[in-house]
Parts: sequence; structure tokens; C-alpha cells
Amino acid sequence: MNTRLVGLAPVADARTRLVVLGSFPSVASLAAGQYYAHPRNHFWPILSALWGVDLRALPYPERLDEVRRRGLGIWDVYAACRREGSLDTAIEDAELNDFAALRRLAPQLHAVAHNGGESARAMRRLQALGLATLRLPSTSPANASWSFERKLAAWREVFAAHALL
Repeated sequence: MNTRLVGLAPVADARTRLVVLGSFPSVASLAAGQYYAHPRNHFWPILSALWGVDLRALPYPERLDEVRRRGLGIWDVYAACRREGSLDTAIEDAELNDFAALRRLAPQLHAVAHNGGESARAMRRLQALGLATLRLPSTSPANASWSFERKLAAWREVFAAHALL
């Protein structure tokens, strides 16, 4: 059986209004201890394009400062799981994160944007906490059917609706 993997801590604070929830960190992200560390993942390039700041040029702690300053949070649906590789389809024995704790950490939180289909499977649990839930196209390199421009347009619409631009 695969080793049990543990995810990353939430990036959120009292200013957080919208949280982007992924499924579970990739192998590259777990190794780096950083969200969206795979060089081909579109997460940081999309935020950079939306905000006009090259976040990839900043040290990781400064990226997170910018994210929090703008009212965005980052976390994952799963706290832990077993998985070989990085594909969501390989996730087994998954344990959900404590979303009630997220509400306490981010009292201004009013919406969650799921980064892809696996994350969106938890929509009902977040709706039960009174949060608006949205599904965004995955920024993963595995989501090759969506171009960068198409992903960017979808993300721009959600960020504009939640005053994050």
C-alpha cells in the first residue's frame, strides 16, 4: 500500500474572502512544501496575469503575502490521502480537511472556488457551511483540453465577481 501523504497548511487569514481549493498537492508541491510548485501548473501564471504582478519572480513567502493581502486563500479539499504519482484519479483513502476550522480562520470568507473536478466533489460540504461554491477549470498541466487563455478568462470572471481584481 502507498505511504499516507499529508497535505499543506491553509493559506488564509482574517482578510480572506475567497478560497481556491485544490484537491491535494502534487508530488512536486509536497517536495517543495509549496502550493502549485509544478513548473507547468498555471496557478501562479494565472494570478500573475490577473493582478499584473509576476508572482513567480517573488520568493514563495512573498507570494503568499500578496495572496493574503488581496483577500485570497489557498487550501485543498483533502488533508491526507494515499496516492501514487500526482493524478487526482490515483487518490485513495482520502481524509477531508476541517472546513469549519477554515471558517474560524477566515471569518470574512464568503466563497470557495474549486480548482478542478476532484476538488468540486466536496461542494456540498462547503455549501452546508453557508459558502457560495464555484468550479473553476483546473490549473493542472493534466488539464490540457483548456488553453491558458480560456482558463484565465474563467478565473478572471470569478475573481471579478468577488472583488479580487
